[in-house]
Amino acid sequence: MNDVVISGIQQVGIGVSNLNDAWKWYRENFGVDIRVFEEKAQAGLMKKYTGGETRSRHAALALNLQGGGGFEIWQYTDRIPKAPDFEIGLGDLGIFAVKIKSKDVKASYDLYKSKGLDLLGELEKDPGGKECFFIKDPFGNVFQIVDGTNWLLEENKLTGSAYGVIIGVSNMDKAMRFYSHILGYDTVVYDETDNFKDLESISGGNNRMRRVLLVHSEERMGGFSRLFGVSYIELVSLLDKKPKNIFQGRFWGDLGFIHLCYDIKGMGNLKKLCEKEGFPFTVDSMADHDEGGFDMGEASGHFSYVEDPDGTLIEFVEAHRIPLVKKLGIYLNLKKREPRKNLPIWLFKALRFNRVKN
Repeated sequence: MNDVVISGIQQVGIGVSNLNDAWKWYRENFGVDIRVFEEKAQAGLMKKYTGGETRSRHAALALNLQGGGGFEIWQYTDRIPKAPDFEIGLGDLGIFAVKIKSKDVKASYDLYKSKGLDLLGELEKDPGGKECFFIKDPFGNVFQIVDGTNWLLEENKLTGSAYGVIIGVSNMDKAMRFYSHILGYDTVVYDETDNFKDLESISGGNNRMRRVLLVHSEERMGGFSRLFGVSYIELVSLLDKKPKNIFQGRFWGDLGFIHLCYDIKGMGNLKKLCEKEGFPFTVDSMADHDEGGFDMGEASGHFSYVEDPDGTLIEFVEAHRIPLVKKLGIYLNLKKREPRKNLPIWLFKALRFNRVKN
């Protein structure tokens, strides 16, 4: 891991049927209003996960400058995205929910309740004694609002953005090894087996399960680490019921949480680590690791994918260039920066010029 720098969760991919409507809701309720890029293009390198064909899509990467990982909001433009043909439940294999960090969980609950949003149950406490609650967006995606830390800029919002995810797994020991050895989540916050009161209000939450919350012991490093901050992975394994694969019979990019993405430096070394651990890259935008890059419209870089032991897609992005002040055509070149060095605060403040308003 010393030759690989993981700055944190860059974004969670969310497949939607209408990008503009979805992003508006996420701006209003989770504050992800900074546009890093937005483009319409083809996803030619993802054919392994899109039925063997190159698909057209409209995608946008949005951040909340208070802190947390962003959202990559992703919409097919050449086909109607498919919904699951069964009700997804907690413990089904894949990303079930995204954790959103809050400065004040109760105040967030009261705000969402006053807005008439789809709250799933009441305020509860997780096995670690922290207040939390669940909310469903208008598109069927579940989010858990949790107590957060590591705030970057003050923008008078109650929440940051992605603080982690809840993932259904079939074999807890194999999953813990993957998320520990490759992604650095090597510290157990809690490991409990039971029925859980804080989960009763969500689909599948009444099942008996093993529940493990992981965090990384090493502080994240790299340019965007102060923005992305600490993050958590919660693994859930059903004990009395066989789980289904959330994306069975569907493509990457269909409706729901399509991947978990990390901002990294040292892609070549990461590739070797993943191969050593038995999880080789399934997609690699620049297999020869030359000095070129992969163009993502307003941003460029190198990306790859691996699958966790149950096939959940984990993306790695090594950014080369991002728009700093898009209106003025000012871009930030990241290729020659010292990989462990934090970007200065003034640069994050400059990203405010990329804010999208309703």
